[in-house]
Amino acid sequence: MKYVTMLDRFLNYVKFETRSDANNKAIPSTPQQKEFLKMLKTELEEIGLSDIVLPEENCFLTAILPSNTDKEYDKIGFISHVDTADFNAENINPNVIKNYNGKDILLNKEHNISMTVQDFPNLENYIGKTLITTDGTTLLGADDKAGVVEIVEAMKYLIEHPEIEHGDIKIAFGPDEEIGRGADNFDAKYFDTDYAYTMDGGVLGELQYESFNAAQIIYKITGVSVHPGTAKNKMKNATTIAAELAMMFPEKEVPEHTEGYEGFYMLHSMSAKIEKAELIYIVRDFDKEKFLERKEFCKQVAKKINEKYGDVVVFEMHDEYYNMGDVIKKDKRCVEKAELAMRNLAIEPLIIPIRGGTDGSKISYMGIPTPNIFVGGENFHGQYEFSCLEDMEKATDVIIEIAQLAKK
Repeated sequence: MKYVTMLDRFLNYVKFETRSDANNKAIPSTPQQKEFLKMLKTELEEIGLSDIVLPEENCFLTAILPSNTDKEYDKIGFISHVDTADFNAENINPNVIKNYNGKDILLNKEHNISMTVQDFPNLENYIGKTLITTDGTTLLGADDKAGVVEIVEAMKYLIEHPEIEHGDIKIAFGPDEEIGRGADNFDAKYFDTDYAYTMDGGVLGELQYESFNAAQIIYKITGVSVHPGTAKNKMKNATTIAAELAMMFPEKEVPEHTEGYEGFYMLHSMSAKIEKAELIYIVRDFDKEKFLERKEFCKQVAKKINEKYGDVVVFEMHDEYYNMGDVIKKDKRCVEKAELAMRNLAIEPLIIPIRGGTDGSKISYMGIPTPNIFVGGENFHGQYEFSCLEDMEKATDVIIEIAQLAKK
């Protein structure tokens, strides 16, 4: 397909339904992701990249833009994911709003769905710019199709402008980031860069090199169901035990009441009947010691319930990812280059921690320090998601500038 502008490419990419599925253990977790990656592979071939590979075993599409100079450069890479989050992603129908006027945006006239300035005051930052929104019934998929587009457009620009010197640049597009599994299969040894960047951030200027330490806990409660008329001293109601367990967690240490570097516990989901119940929690903290303390607290919750009711609770706990800042702080070249690139482009770096994780959280622990850079969008994972075209273009400019600054 022939694209005239970045906007054309973006509008085409987001219309591909690539939602991942946490309940499917296949790689990728949905066949639509693989179809998108195959399409993307063809496009990378068309723009002239080298060593384009899409392995069956991990479905990470990789390619190289070879060095065009004898000068020494750091080996760098740029990474984005192709899947979208757990929200309706079928029949995405983007709206393009040019020269946004700062007023409420009617997303869908038929369903009377609007994105209001009162609910989203951040819209006032985009007056005069071009916004790409949803139609109010789906997500947009800018997380992370915007990142994909920006990397592709940057590689295309560098190929079309051979006067810009650069070293080897590797790129990778992978599946299943939104369900926390994609980077588990990333081949860091094959990628072989000094450092890399995920293009997976939010607003203009974001530069993130700290993420949560993350774990998941599943509590399984076995109750005893007896007719309520004869239940005295016999029934163990798993539903009420589950409610009691949930009330043992600190009321204010939840996402709704935390920000910045504050950690939290979150009850992600719960199902309960008298005879059995299941609660799934996620635990997050930037500080490794506090993270360990939080996990120990979760163990003690189960212990106390069992001491009161007998052995009714079993739990499973596993770590999901760790704070990439603990790795990157040992060699901050990647952060320093990105910060300088932004300043060179008159973009004020917004260095903040990621209250979540990216593929870079895992890839950093594979030996490739991988901070995260903005893609120019907001309100991800829902019907009010939008991207700003001008900020997407600036993200592409940052990639090109980093490529030049990677000179040793």
